[in-house]
Amino acid sequence: MDTDNSTLPTEQSAVRETCDRDVTMSPRKRRRLSVSLEPELAEPEAAGTPGEGCSTADTPESTASEPRSLFNSAAPTEGNIAPFLTKHIKDQHASRNRFAPIDSSLPRRKADSKYCYRHRPDLKCRRQAAEPTVDQMQRDLSTLSQNDQQSIAHFWSLFSAAPSKHRNLMLQGIVAQCCFPQLSFLSASVRDLIRIDFVTALPPEISFKILSYLDTASLCSAAQVSRSWRALADDDVVWHRMCEQHIDRKCEKCGWGLPMLDRKRLKDTKRQVQLRAAGKEIAPNQRPQQQHRPWKAVYMDRFKVGTNWKYGRCTTTIFSGHTNGVMCLQFDDNILATGSYDATIKIWDIESGKEIRTLRGHESTIRCLQFDDTKLISGSLDRTIKVWNWRSGECISTYTGHQGGVLCLHFDSTTLASGSKDNTIKIWNFQDKSTRILRGHTDWVNSVKLDTASRTVFSASDDLTVRIWDLDTGNCIHTYAGHVGQVQQVLPLPREFEFKHQSNCADDGSDRLSGSESPDHRESHGYGSNNVPDQQPNTSAPPTQPMSPLFEALFTEDQGRPAPPRYMLTAALDLTLRLWEVHTGRCLRTFFGHIEGVWGLAADTLRFVSGAQDHMAKVWDPRTGTCERTFTGHRGPVTCVSLSDSRMATGSEDSEVRMYSFKA
Repeated sequence: MDTDNSTLPTEQSAVRETCDRDVTMSPRKRRRLSVSLEPELAEPEAAGTPGEGCSTADTPESTASEPRSLFNSAAPTEGNIAPFLTKHIKDQHASRNRFAPIDSSLPRRKADSKYCYRHRPDLKCRRQAAEPTVDQMQRDLSTLSQNDQQSIAHFWSLFSAAPSKHRNLMLQGIVAQCCFPQLSFLSASVRDLIRIDFVTALPPEISFKILSYLDTASLCSAAQVSRSWRALADDDVVWHRMCEQHIDRKCEKCGWGLPMLDRKRLKDTKRQVQLRAAGKEIAPNQRPQQQHRPWKAVYMDRFKVGTNWKYGRCTTTIFSGHTNGVMCLQFDDNILATGSYDATIKIWDIESGKEIRTLRGHESTIRCLQFDDTKLISGSLDRTIKVWNWRSGECISTYTGHQGGVLCLHFDSTTLASGSKDNTIKIWNFQDKSTRILRGHTDWVNSVKLDTASRTVFSASDDLTVRIWDLDTGNCIHTYAGHVGQVQQVLPLPREFEFKHQSNCADDGSDRLSGSESPDHRESHGYGSNNVPDQQPNTSAPPTQPMSPLFEALFTEDQGRPAPPRYMLTAALDLTLRLWEVHTGRCLRTFFGHIEGVWGLAADTLRFVSGAQDHMAKVWDPRTGTCERTFTGHRGPVTCVSLSDSRMATGSEDSEVRMYSFKA
């Protein structure tokens, strides 16, 4: 490129005249421009202006009393301020000497001038890492001749005085003339300079919001960046959100689901989390006195339990003591209750595996039982229902009324429902001692389940049907048909359960993916971002069909009566489990895998468990319809199963109960 240098002396003369005139008019400028020629160095950030709206005048850490400047050591005698920059000098070189007298006639920048991130005064302490670079620049500059030092300082002064638009143009020209070594040096230098600690710079509530979008692995990585990042990444606000996304449900983004907690945390703790997320704090006198586990620790505990479920890592405890097959069982945190063909009920300590006591009084097989903190109710083939104080072993009362053996029962705080060989369901009211008989089934009633909120009861029968009843009137609301074998169990699913209708679910309710083992189970049992099922992107809400007339009449907003759970699960001797949509009567999915009839059934929002005549218990993923794991070991049919967040129990005709613990 040819350049015409004939005009340079003229331009330099103009520059010199302009500079001399400005310096004469403003002592403030003279002080700014007539800096010592010594090329001493300071932090380049202190005077740089890389962004629009941020100039050297914005950075108060550099003052007129500070001779150490990379950009302000140009020689005034050379008249080295270009004419097109003179109009910017008043803005760019405003006085920053806190100790100098204030001259009201001098131009001053607004107090609320915006700084770019890199030159914010409050972030100066975060730029300590640049000091070694500045020291090296000072040493390199001191090795040059005086003229070279002045020329470089002159160039820095020009760049420092230029506004953003001119700086960009100057940089474009410099980059255009750089060879590969300079470009490589520039790339290496800029790589670290353009990094922004946005999490620390932003208000805490915004940082919490950003971190709440991370998955577990990314959040743990973020906690390793720095101490400030760790304080934010470990905060209860972030991990409470993580628990909400994953505990007792499966996250749609990553496919993870963790078991529900055994005990809920107090409401005041949740309120404190919500206030912190909004950038507020609870007053010291309002803070809860009781200390609770951090939500991160809660998540870690649930994560370990969930991983153990997925990998099948568990410890097994065998309870032996019955002299005949076990027909029913239930457990809580510490207590296991079992009923048997030997007409006894046994109470066990789960931790020690030892029998606490035996309840005797029934004259025939114990087919069903349920207990709470104060009582245990059992049903027997001797046609009676007994209420026990299971802590003392005392039989409190005996209910009679069925004309055949009692096969099933379920109670809440005020009502008891029981099903019998006499094809009827009896509703017992604890408060007024009244009873009601529900008739409609044409064969044995094998299972009943109360739904207190909607005041309904579900029933399953050997007549191949499932029914839902109105407790207030005793009328049958709807009958569900589809099984081709005797229906042994019915289970309304928690209202929190979510089912995603998938492209592989046929209209008739059959599922092409349901089978004995899933591909993921055969290959890997671990959670991870790469294990999200392939069919997840094709999921959508199940098609909604109009509610039956009885549903519309009973469960409306005008009535103020909650609807029953949306989904229910059934098991039958046709070797299958079926998932139903309650208010439409539609079978959404059929689970295939057992090779003989299914007797026992348990479920939560994350998994289904079934026990069958084939001596096996299976754990199912309701989201994909596949069998996650099969448990063997019993020497007879598995007649009953029970499930909690971290345990599973199976009872068999081999007289044993197996307890599988997935606790960390």
